[in-house]
Amino acid sequence: MDDRRISIAITPNGRADAVTRGPGDKLYFVEPHVEQMSMRNLLARLADQDPSSDIYYLQSQNGNLYSSEHFANNGHSLSEFEPLRDDVPSEVSWCSEALDRYPDAVNLWIGDGRSATSIHSDPYENIYTVVRGEKRFTLLPPSDGWCLKERLYPHATYTRPSSSNSFEVIPLQNVPPVRWSSILDPDLPNALPPGIAPIQIRLRPGEALYLPTGWWHYVQQAKETTIAINWWYDMEMRGMHWVFLNLMRNPDGLYVDGGDDEEADVLTV
Repeated sequence: MDDRRISIAITPNGRADAVTRGPGDKLYFVEPHVEQMSMRNLLARLADQDPSSDIYYLQSQNGNLYSSEHFANNGHSLSEFEPLRDDVPSEVSWCSEALDRYPDAVNLWIGDGRSATSIHSDPYENIYTVVRGEKRFTLLPPSDGWCLKERLYPHATYTRPSSSNSFEVIPLQNVPPVRWSSILDPDLPNALPPGIAPIQIRLRPGEALYLPTGWWHYVQQAKETTIAINWWYDMEMRGMHWVFLNLMRNPDGLYVDGGDDEEADVLTV
């Protein structure tokens, strides 16, 4: 990669795209701060493991290796990771055949144990493989979505004027709220109702996980630098599939949340 500039997510706590306290002690769905740096710089920061430093994670999720544009334009598209494409196939052939489509996005992920992915579900069929390190998945089927206490949170982002400043949570203006689970860590005791039994999976180098559309997942990784790749295939939208997935998520409606649950206003689905 030499000195090519790549987009890196930075947070003070390792929780990008997660529910976090912000201005007025209210709850927000907060996106990470994004900066451009070289791969060499990223890997050096991950190796440093300074507990007092900000936390860096390559997690752009936008088809950073291959996007749908790549297939629409007969293999012609731009990528920050162009030099790595010879090492990463643009599709999983048996999956493309089974689903009768190309991937919507192929993503590269690089981080360490200080970063965690909050529990969520995706509208994609997901093939996820580890190249280095280890990923630890906590999985729940779509039928358990009702217990994840989804709310509609105001949208915000981490911002800092310069690298010497601390992060601030800045609310975004004129954007809709984000639907997200209010459970920060499903692995904690009593985080889930009795009778809910998550599946725990450790994914090691050379292993791959098929994660079907709608499955909830909370993802942690090994302390050392972990490298993973995933292929997102768009779900089959015909029929009642999407209707049933949403019905199982929250049958009692959503709340517009800006603080304590007791103060939330009910918003019917």
